[in-house]
Amino acid sequence: MAVTDSSASSGPAPAPEEVGAMYDRFGDLLAMVLGRSALHVGMFVPHGERTAATTLLGLSDLAQDRQTEFLADILAEGLPPDPRLLDIGCGTGGPALHLARRTGGRVTGITVSREQLARCGERLTAATDLDGRVDFAYGDVMRLDHADDTYDAAWSIDCFPHLSDRPAGLREVRRVLRPGGHLLMTEFARRGTDIAPETEAFTQLWASPPPTPFATLLGEVGEAGFHVVRVQNMTANVALCGELMYVLYQERRDEIEQRFGKEAVAHTDPLMEPFRAFCRDHVDYYLLLLGKPEI
Repeated sequence: MAVTDSSASSGPAPAPEEVGAMYDRFGDLLAMVLGRSALHVGMFVPHGERTAATTLLGLSDLAQDRQTEFLADILAEGLPPDPRLLDIGCGTGGPALHLARRTGGRVTGITVSREQLARCGERLTAATDLDGRVDFAYGDVMRLDHADDTYDAAWSIDCFPHLSDRPAGLREVRRVLRPGGHLLMTEFARRGTDIAPETEAFTQLWASPPPTPFATLLGEVGEAGFHVVRVQNMTANVALCGELMYVLYQERRDEIEQRFGKEAVAHTDPLMEPFRAFCRDHVDYYLLLLGKPEI
């Protein structure tokens, strides 16, 4: 999620530089309403487990950690010893560190946000147990600066929704994966018909093009040369995420105005209710595990 000044849901998708600039400026605002753990949709609906939380922001942090752990467990299955792993859209670095610990592998995280890179560096400095097994760099998944067949697996948690050219991103990931490698990704999909004000609010607050139907995503996956290994519908989590963000924005609005200024809240205020409605009524949320053919 990021705050943009785009006003038309049918307009051009943001360039990577624009997405990065939005995270540079408003990353801390997002942390105030979404949680500081990882800046992605959390697992608010746990799989057979309950964990107590005393605040809504604490609940969001726990949910994000659950999501990270759940996805890491999936990606870890079947990896070779000392795997090379790519974290696409690594945020502030927490998930990459967890992935390295969970798999014992070497993880490269990339982001288009310079501010996020600085936060990644701070977390990496504090992670004295990883012994050089994680590195972070500026990188655009639509134009990866990595050699062919470099990684055993990759994951992308809520990064692909930002892309102006999702097929290009899929092709690039397939290129840098070794034969038999996997991409684990999360992605939004539109449910029903477009409702212009609600779609517009979502694209502005999430710095993304409008979500496409799930069938469109599956078609692009196949055209990029991947086969689908696993699909899981996690829509309940994004619906609750929208509710939580709406409530926390209202609760912390004065603090946000002091931090980011009157112009930022004047722009954001009218977007929050239609954003909440879009998350509840018009967007699905999927986990996809994709495989690159062996040959």
